[in-house]
Amino acid sequence: MTPEEVRAAIPAFEEAAYMNWGASGPCPEPVLEATTDFVRYHETEGTVGEGPYKSAFGAFEDARERVAEFLGAPTDGIALTQSTADGIARVAASLDVKPGDTVVRTDCEHPAGVLPWWSLRQKGVGVEVLDTDAGRIDRDDLKTAVADARLLVFNSVTWNYGTRTPTAEVVDIAHDADCEVLVDAVQSPGQMPVDVEQWGPEYVAGAGHKWLTAPWGAGFLYVDPATAEGMEPAAAGYRSVADTGVEEPELAVGARRFEVGTTNPAPYVGLGAAMELIDSVGLNTIQSRIAELTGRLKEGLGDRLLSPREYESGLVTFAAEEPEETVEALEDAGIVVRSLPDPPAVRASVHAYNTAEDVDRLLAAL
Repeated sequence: MTPEEVRAAIPAFEEAAYMNWGASGPCPEPVLEATTDFVRYHETEGTVGEGPYKSAFGAFEDARERVAEFLGAPTDGIALTQSTADGIARVAASLDVKPGDTVVRTDCEHPAGVLPWWSLRQKGVGVEVLDTDAGRIDRDDLKTAVADARLLVFNSVTWNYGTRTPTAEVVDIAHDADCEVLVDAVQSPGQMPVDVEQWGPEYVAGAGHKWLTAPWGAGFLYVDPATAEGMEPAAAGYRSVADTGVEEPELAVGARRFEVGTTNPAPYVGLGAAMELIDSVGLNTIQSRIAELTGRLKEGLGDRLLSPREYESGLVTFAAEEPEETVEALEDAGIVVRSLPDPPAVRASVHAYNTAEDVDRLLAAL
């Protein structure tokens, strides 16, 4: 498909110039159809035919294989979660930590990457915040921070500035200090290639409801299979184990041990359809179009721009005297963006499915 064809299949564009993909990407019709068709099948034919559990588990395994392929991961390295926050929280709760251990996070983490470590305080775990320069990590500061740390947490693309982290390099620095790494990658899949094995961290959390344009509820967690084998999940259910019919069950191989129990399979069917759609457009096409459109927006913003001047991602943050009021006024004008708490600013998220007219409409309204 072409970006224009995908745009024509997104009902949200009938209502507004949508530029908030970094928060939530509205589904195109093929993704909606795949999701709702599976709900209907699962609740009708699937219930009386192959059975509700068999049909659901088939959907889970199809999604696991599709996510693994899309992220460059082994299939046994993927757990299906509900969101990025859910995936990070599962890792945090399952880490073998002791009093005095330290988690290092950057000052650009989304609350999904902040709150799980706050909750570890009761175990005596300390949290150190690594200051960045608008998302840029200083290598010397990083080396000092991870020298005695248990875990480093950072974004592959910062949600507040749109800066792209040199992920593999940062991971290598942490590993040189025997520090594990968790990457919040939710802003990457769907707008740029992701290869978790090339990155090299122990953990990568993400979800499909942003740039991938999948439904809410389809999250995914990569756990390096060798790392997973040494971990016990904080919560276990029938999807966490290899066999539920024994008194002393064994945990499932790899990341699947972090899955728990019954959940709606339909969002994962939608996630698979969304990934197929992204592949049909092509990530090279998507990246070049995002670069062109964000370049147009940045030029029009001038000195108000807070994100990098050169292309790094589709996230474009800019200064506004009253960010929340600005967002509300733009919404009244039929333009959807969002405000940010830190820095206090406005963020537009530009996808390949936007147009130059969308960008010009935003600039004119500003």
